[in-house]
Amino acid sequence: MLAPSKYLVILLSFLFSVNSYANSEVIVDKARDRVIPISVSFPTPNAHCSQQTKCPVAFINAGYGIAHTDYQFAADVFTAKGYLTIAVAHELKSDPALNLTPPYMATRIENWHRGVVTLKFLVGELSSRYPQYDFTRLTLFGHSNGGDISALFAAIYPHQVNQIITLDHRRMLLPRNKNIRVLTLRGSDYPADHQVLLNKDELVQYPVTQIMIEKSRHNDMYDGGPKWLVARMAKEIDAFLNNKI
Repeated sequence: MLAPSKYLVILLSFLFSVNSYANSEVIVDKARDRVIPISVSFPTPNAHCSQQTKCPVAFINAGYGIAHTDYQFAADVFTAKGYLTIAVAHELKSDPALNLTPPYMATRIENWHRGVVTLKFLVGELSSRYPQYDFTRLTLFGHSNGGDISALFAAIYPHQVNQIITLDHRRMLLPRNKNIRVLTLRGSDYPADHQVLLNKDELVQYPVTQIMIEKSRHNDMYDGGPKWLVARMAKEIDAFLNNKI
């Protein structure tokens, strides 16, 4: 039997070897006069997506200050599972800086809401462009501030969200919704704000999995992090999408 570390290396090597076609472009939201850079990754050909049998859709929402294209490990997991994957650049140079003053649920809501509006706009734009994919039951992936945006979207539009995966988001409350599956991978260097995560009683009631990764750092949870951490995150996401956790 393979040692856990060897299994992680093999899994990551497999995921990164998957040939998924990525298309980078800029979409303009004319109503807001806002450009939105995105990168679209298509699933492997054996996914057999069609208007009759639609394949799922995942949105990748980056951490603040990290490029939207720096979560390729996650995009590879999604595309290998048959997902159309859209990585979104939420932060533009012209945007106000992220507020560093608590309480963050109040001071950062404008930033998160802007991200929610962007996602909602993209759903409308891309669903007509890609009719063979299901934009009605989304999977939202987000790191840090991108996880906060994902959680807020689920709070506002719960019927459009099937799953949420966050990497150490720390400010916006996770959904307490029996119809939304949640995986959150937690770094070990910073705590989440009060009530962001579920308590023991809530974990019994809702389909939420919270996994602390020992010796992991909040700022390392992207492609540029340590190889062991990238492999561990890929492994946990893969298991979650396979309904094994």
